Amino acid sequence: MIRLKTFIKMICLLFLVITLGGCWDRKEIEKRAYVISIGLDKGTGDNLKISYLIANPDYGTQQQGGGTNEPPQEIISFETGDIITAETKANTVIAKEISYDLLRNIMVSEKLAKDKNFIRWLYDTTKEREIRRDVFLVVTKEDALKFFEQNSPKLESRAHKYFDLIIRRGLETGLIPNSQLHRYLRITESDADLFLAIYATTEHNPEEEKPSTEGDNLFAGQFNTTGETNRTQFLGSVIFKEGTMIGKLTGEETRIANILNDVEPAPEMVVSVPDPFNKNFRIAAKLKKLRKNKVDFKIKDQSGKLHITIPLRVDILTDQSMVNYAKSLDKRNELKSYLEERFSSKINKFIAKTQEEYKGEPFGWSLFARKKFLTLPEYEKFNWEKQYPDMEISTKVEITFGNFGRQSRMPKLKSVRE
Repeated sequence: MIRLKTFIKMICLLFLVITLGGCWDRKEIEKRAYVISIGLDKGTGDNLKISYLIANPDYGTQQQGGGTNEPPQEIISFETGDIITAETKANTVIAKEISYDLLRNIMVSEKLAKDKNFIRWLYDTTKEREIRRDVFLVVTKEDALKFFEQNSPKLESRAHKYFDLIIRRGLETGLIPNSQLHRYLRITESDADLFLAIYATTEHNPEEEKPSTEGDNLFAGQFNTTGETNRTQFLGSVIFKEGTMIGKLTGEETRIANILNDVEPAPEMVVSVPDPFNKNFRIAAKLKKLRKNKVDFKIKDQSGKLHITIPLRVDILTDQSMVNYAKSLDKRNELKSYLEERFSSKINKFIAKTQEEYKGEPFGWSLFARKKFLTLPEYEKFNWEKQYPDMEISTKVEITFGNFGRQSRMPKLKSVRE
């Protein structure tokens, strides 16, 4: 009996050892072609033009001695009826197996994003298991294929690293929105809010370029730069309503949207404003939300009334007019009133634009409104999307000052010049 039990245990143990062997489906890196970005453009008729930006995993590796004769990337473009079958079609040209394991962004041309059938093509991504839901959706001014061809970073030759760094930094500064694919799908299906996608381009029109003194009120391609650097710019956002592009926001408007949206924490932002004490200078300040906005929603006459209180901490980084805010309470109060009025004016102007032009909001306020209804049918009957353009909306910015720079004592300009 003991021997029988021992035999059974040995058989079970052997079976477990066999099942632990996880190398049966292993595929070597050099046998796979890793797509790091997918480009989508309009094709002929009802077709879709798809482009693959494929990374070379051997480029710059130690095995290659830090260099290789092979290029760091490869681009292939062709027309197809959907995204799913495109993977196998590409293997008629690409010898290695196509893989989406390293896919981090999907580039879409403006022309395709405005097409009413765009959402049908993008929903193909939900059927492909390898496409992660946290990939970023980026809208390009030009065709996505041209964007791939013109993009040429100088300091980072590996395209996947470049996209990762520039998008991450753009999110940290608030100049681009968090446009992950799962947010596009969720917001589109909820049919109440607007979705913001990243806006980028490699095209520059000299007539549209603006100097850096314009602040953040720019679109991608309008920021005027000189020197030897990449022409690609990630700045601003694109508005989607019901899955289709309806407009664009500047970097400044995108930052306001980030401040008003409490679904995700707003990043710290460094801004530049005119100096209220000397019109010849500007003040650099760092903005940080102390906590979530206070959203007060009330139903009034079968419509809605919104009041939003925005708590901001402001650190003053420059004082070119030599006011010395750290020592002058009156000047601080005057500056506080000026900043609150200026920020409130810009926020109210942008909210009015969303009501009049876009007929919707990208701030996630519908989530707060739902809490005011006892049942979901009551909320659906209210019809948030239809009511929003006519709502009475007011905002209040509450500023708390932080630091005024590491050196609070200002030098006397007269003695410096002498």
